[in-house]
Amino acid sequence: MSDRSIGSIQGSRFSRRDALRIAVAGSVGLGASSALPVLAAASPPKGNIKHSVARWTFPQQSVAQLCQTVKGIGFAAIDLVGPEDWPTLKTHGVYSSMCNGAELGLTKGFAGSQFHDELVTRYTRQIDLVADAGYRNLICFSGNRNGMDPQEGLAHAEAGLKRILGHAEKRGVVLVMELLNSRVDHPDYLCDHSAWGVELCQRLGSDNFGLLYDIYHMQIMEGDIIATIGRHHAHFKHYHTAGVPGRHEIGDQQELNYPAICRAIRDTGFDGYLAQEFSPVSADPVGSLREAIRLCDV
Repeated sequence: MSDRSIGSIQGSRFSRRDALRIAVAGSVGLGASSALPVLAAASPPKGNIKHSVARWTFPQQSVAQLCQTVKGIGFAAIDLVGPEDWPTLKTHGVYSSMCNGAELGLTKGFAGSQFHDELVTRYTRQIDLVADAGYRNLICFSGNRNGMDPQEGLAHAEAGLKRILGHAEKRGVVLVMELLNSRVDHPDYLCDHSAWGVELCQRLGSDNFGLLYDIYHMQIMEGDIIATIGRHHAHFKHYHTAGVPGRHEIGDQQELNYPAICRAIRDTGFDGYLAQEFSPVSADPVGSLREAIRLCDV
C-alpha cells in the first residue's frame, strides 16, 4: 500500500495514494470511459483463493463500474473502500474485503502515542460502522519512526491498540496493520519488517488483530516470501500483490513467482482475501487484472 492505498478513494484519502501514481496511470491508456466493455467471464475461479482488487488501482472507473468489472472477471470483492461507497458495493453484490477510513494517514499511526486519542476516537466509530455493515477487516498503520527506537514504537503501538481491541473483539472486527517498505515508497515507516509486526501480534495475543502481508513491500524489504508465509501465516490476515520492481503487473516481466506464492498461501489453509494492488501500465488494465487473477487462482 502507499500513501494512498488506504484512503477511501474520495476526499483526502484519494490524494494519499500518491496523486502522481494516479496521473501516470491515466496517461498510459487508462483513460476513463463511461461505456465499459462487456466482459465475457472466463472459467469460474477454483475457489482456493478468495480474490479482490484495490479500489485505488482503477481511478478511471467509478466504484459502480469497478463492481461490474470484477463481477465480469468472476470475483466479487474490492479492497480499500470507505463507508460512502459501501451502499454501491451492496447494490452490486460485491464485498468490502478491507475497509478503511479511520486512519490519519500512513505517517501518523499507532506507534506515535501523540496520535492515540484521535485514533481511538476514529477507530471506535469506524469499528461500529464496519460491523453494522456486515464487514470484517479494518486497516491500520504503525506510522513513521520519527526518531523512535523500534522497541519504543512497538510499546506505543501495543498500548494504543489495546485501547480499541476489546471493542473490535466485541463487534467481530479484525484490525489489520499493513507491512510497508521504507526503502522505496514510504521512508521512515516503522512496520517495515515482518518480525516487528509478528512481535506486535504476539504481544496483543488476539485473533482480532493481525497483519496485511503486502508481498510487493516485503520483497523489497526482506525477500524470502514463501518461507515467511510458511513461518508466520497465522498472523497474516490479508495479502496484497504487485510486481517488483515498479509495482505494476505481476506477470513474467518482474521477479516474483506469484503462482508459487499463491500455492504457498493456499497450502496454509488461508481463508481470507488476496487483493491485487498493482498499478497497471498496460493499455488494457482490465486485461491485466484478468491475467493477475488467472495467475493467482491456484
